[in-house]
Amino acid sequence: MTDLNLQEIHDKLVSVAHEAGRMILSANPTDIATGTKLNSADIVTETDKAVEALVSSRLSEAYPSFAFVGEETYKPGMQVTTTPTFIVDPIDGTTNFVHGFPNACISLGFAVDRIATVGVVYNPYQDLLYSAIRGQGAYQTQGAVWGLEGGKGRKNKLPLSKNPQPLTGLDTTLIAIEWGSSRDGVNYEVKTDVFKKLCASKETGGAMVHSLRSLGSAALNLCAVAAGQLDVYWEGGCWAWDVCAGWTILAEAGGIMASGNPGVWEPKIDERKYLAVRGAPSGQKEIVEEFWKVIGDGRMEYES
Repeated sequence: MTDLNLQEIHDKLVSVAHEAGRMILSANPTDIATGTKLNSADIVTETDKAVEALVSSRLSEAYPSFAFVGEETYKPGMQVTTTPTFIVDPIDGTTNFVHGFPNACISLGFAVDRIATVGVVYNPYQDLLYSAIRGQGAYQTQGAVWGLEGGKGRKNKLPLSKNPQPLTGLDTTLIAIEWGSSRDGVNYEVKTDVFKKLCASKETGGAMVHSLRSLGSAALNLCAVAAGQLDVYWEGGCWAWDVCAGWTILAEAGGIMASGNPGVWEPKIDERKYLAVRGAPSGQKEIVEEFWKVIGDGRMEYES
């Protein structure tokens, strides 16, 4: 990794994200062609494909020796290897995009030795950019394209709070979850059972969390945890391109990533089961263990 110019790679990803953002904003979701991959809830649009083609072209031109894994060009059996690899989701939050709900993003990750190393996540609707380089901190920049602060945008280090509060228990947390596109089988049963337990009163055996949130984008969920706006994000079924960029941002903001299934403290980048916890002076390990107890004997089953 020492011979890689990570700052240059970061800056290139930011530039590509802004260009891709303009493409997303120029599309009219009500007029574009859509298709499905798994079922009616697993949507792909011509804009997803066009944005990925743009990103792939820009990155392969700049870094022809690096590997590229993208959601829309992924083929079963493809693996993230130890080779320096761009891991890309052209539109994370496609369902939001199709419905005109302005909460979708470009997720551009870069991994080395299968470790999330550079991350750029950009929501063009809010001109909100999250970025991080391994070992150099994580940042949120808003309004650069809009011209704020002379075109530099308002930049804040993550987490947004200078004094993050300790994590004292699930009953004080705001938790991100997603329903996913598979709505039957063991994974759906595990998820809905855990959702119910998280929200239920303590008198009935629940965790009584403050509430659950679904932003509709794994990358934006992770960035909200990194920012400290959410405390925890539990996920099963997403892919490396959904989490690579956000994982870097989370880690550089002091957050941790454990497995979405109990017992694994260091999940692989393509594990497909994740539990993200915000940065805190204390309580991270305890929150993970408490969450795993809520899951109990249930196990999500997703193949990488």
